Amino acid sequence: MSDHRAAVAAGFLGWTLDAFDFFLVVLTLTAIGAEFGKSDEAITLSLTLTLAFRPVGAFIFGLMADRYGRRLPLIIDLVFFSVVEVLTGLAPNFTTFLVLRALYGIGMGGEWGVGASLAMEKAPRARRGVLSGLLQEGYAAGYLLAAVCYFFVFPRWGWRPLFFIGGLPALLAIYVRLKVKESEVWERTKHGSWGELGRGIFSHWRLFLYLTVLMAMMNFVSHGTQDLYPTFLQRGWGFTPHQRSALTAFSMVGAILGGVLIGHFSDRLGRRKAIVIALGLAILCIPLWAFAPSVTLLVAGAFLMQFMVQGAWGVIPAHITELSPDSVRGFLPGFAYQCGVLIASSIAFLEALLAAHTSYATSMALVAFIVCAGGMLAAGLGWERHGVAFGADQADRAAPLPASMLPPAG
Repeated sequence: MSDHRAAVAAGFLGWTLDAFDFFLVVLTLTAIGAEFGKSDEAITLSLTLTLAFRPVGAFIFGLMADRYGRRLPLIIDLVFFSVVEVLTGLAPNFTTFLVLRALYGIGMGGEWGVGASLAMEKAPRARRGVLSGLLQEGYAAGYLLAAVCYFFVFPRWGWRPLFFIGGLPALLAIYVRLKVKESEVWERTKHGSWGELGRGIFSHWRLFLYLTVLMAMMNFVSHGTQDLYPTFLQRGWGFTPHQRSALTAFSMVGAILGGVLIGHFSDRLGRRKAIVIALGLAILCIPLWAFAPSVTLLVAGAFLMQFMVQGAWGVIPAHITELSPDSVRGFLPGFAYQCGVLIASSIAFLEALLAAHTSYATSMALVAFIVCAGGMLAAGLGWERHGVAFGADQADRAAPLPASMLPPAG
C-alpha cells in the first residue's frame, strides 16, 4: 500500500471507530437512561459532555503533533480512547458513565486533527477533495457500523457489550506504527522549540477565529440532524430497535456517498461553493426528512438529508487543512474544529427540550433549517486556498497568511 493510502486509511479508520463509540450512545440513549433511571434529556447531557471535552484532546494532541510529529500522538490517542470505550461498558453508575464520556471526548477530540493533517499532507493535490471526503466519512461509516452492531447485539445482550467492541482501535494503533510513515511536510516545516511553536500559533489568531465559527456551524448541522434522529424515529414513528438501526444504516450509506462525491466535486468547483450547494440542497430535503407522509418517503428523506449534510462535511478536511499554515497544521485545524464542537455541543439537549414542547419532527425541522442556513453563510462568506501546495512555503512558520487570505479588519 502506498504511503498516502496508508495514511488516509489510518485517518478513516480512526475516525470510524471514534464515531462508532459516540453513536452507540445515540442509539442506546433510551436503554441507558432506563438502566440508570434517567430521562432522555439527562442522557443527552452525556453527549454534550463528550462534545465539550473534545477541544481538550485537540489542544493536547494537536500541540504534540506539531512538536513531535503526527504518528506518535495518533498512536497514543488510539490506545487511550480504546481503553475508555471498554470501561464505558463496565460503568457501574451514571456518575462514572459521565466521567468516562468526558474522558472519551478527550480521545475523540485528539484523533481528528492529527489524523486529518497526516492524511491531507500526504494526499496528492489533485485528489485531495475526494480523499478528504473519504476520510471525513469515516464518521458516517462509524455511525453505520454502530447501527449494524446495534441491530445484532442490542436486542439479545443489551447496550454494555456494544462498548466492548470499542477496544478495536488498539489494533489500529499497531497498523499506524507499522504501515504509516511520518509526514514529510512536518519534518520540513516543524518548529524548533515550544516557544517558537506558541508564537507561530498566536500569529494566526484571526484564521483560528474564522475556522472556529465555520466549524461551529458545521457541527450544528451534523449534530442537529443526526444525534436525536433515532429518538425521533422511536417517539414519532414507533420504530423498533431493528427498524431504527436499519434506517440509520441506510442513511449513512447516503452520507458516505455524499461525502466522497461532493468532496470530489470540490476539487473542480472549489471548497466553499461545494459546501454552500450541499447545504442549500439539504434545506430542500427537510420536509421529506421530518414530515414524510409514509415510511418509504421517510427513508428517502433520511438518505437524501445525510447525503447532503455529509457531502458538505466531506469537503472539510481538505478545506481547513489547506487554510492552515504548514507548521501549525497539526494543532490549528483540529483545535478550531473541536472549539466549534464545544460551541455546538448543546444542540441535542436544546433540540430535546424544544421537542418536549412541540414534537420531535417540528423541533428537528426548525433546527435543521436554521443551522444549514448558518453553515451556508459561514462557508460562503469565508475564503479558501484550494489546491495549495503543502510544504512549499517554509516562511509561513514566522508569518500569518497573506492579507488577501484573512478576514477584513473590524
